[in-house]
Amino acid sequence: MTLLVLYVFVHSLLDIVDQLTRATTHIKTQPQIGCNGHQALCNRKYSNITHIATHDAPFVGVLPMENQNVDIPTQLDAGIRFLQAQAHRNAFGKLSLCHTSCLMKDAGLLKDYLKVIKQWLDNHPQEVVTILLTNGDHLNATEFDKAFQQSGIVPYAYVPHGDPRDWTLDSWPTLGELIAANTRLVAFLDYGADQTRIPHLLNEFFYFWETPYDTLDPSFAQCTIDRPKGLDKYPAAVAQRMYIMNHFLGTKVLNMIVPDRRDATRTNAWKGKGSIGEQAQRCMGMYGRAPGAVLVDYFDRGQVLQAQDRLNGFL
Repeated sequence: MTLLVLYVFVHSLLDIVDQLTRATTHIKTQPQIGCNGHQALCNRKYSNITHIATHDAPFVGVLPMENQNVDIPTQLDAGIRFLQAQAHRNAFGKLSLCHTSCLMKDAGLLKDYLKVIKQWLDNHPQEVVTILLTNGDHLNATEFDKAFQQSGIVPYAYVPHGDPRDWTLDSWPTLGELIAANTRLVAFLDYGADQTRIPHLLNEFFYFWETPYDTLDPSFAQCTIDRPKGLDKYPAAVAQRMYIMNHFLGTKVLNMIVPDRRDATRTNAWKGKGSIGEQAQRCMGMYGRAPGAVLVDYFDRGQVLQAQDRLNGFL
């Protein structure tokens, strides 16, 4: 416990210094043009778009276990359209946004997080937002649905038609179609989803696969299929799912993996060793298409939105 306290104290000081010695980041608000900021995206299928996704989006601050520097509305205003978060049951039995454990970091109730996103969608009628929730406690999906219902966000949720086992990349609607139908929220749960009973909470791995996460290698010298396990044995299934390229770097201190804040500018660059662009090119060379999402820490560092535009063919 003494070592843990020392670790938190020292690294908190270092991170505060890191924050104070940098000029305050000026985050521009993305103008509402077309669909999700680009007219050309209106006629493009959801499955043919690359989103920069904020990893552990609600964990905001300067402490070692915090992955972003600005809050959810600011992330969305800046152009982020894919938010990932961990959910766990807190000590009071409520579903909260907690970093591994609610004792380590509790960013508030899931229903309140969803209310913030709903309010943003209310005020931005040309935008489609994706959320990915991780179910680390393997809770029943009904607990997640309760939060969705309480937040009032369900009417915005997109519900795919047909058997998800028959779903292909071409089955997805365009952004324009999602906006026209006002189903502008696409919500995924990594484990425990039951689309038969709760059709608006989609099973992530019916539609996506992921590259390895929690990497300590700053070169990101891989693009293998990490989850779901065994999918790599079925190339036809791989070809019909989008994929998430995990591009957030960890560093290990006292046997704990924490976000590597100091190298975020290099990690989140478009060019160079270990950059978003370099890993994306590796993945595209292996699978013939760009990732559906690129998961990053500290999105306001580096060139993540430039990378998003480049992967979508706008630069």
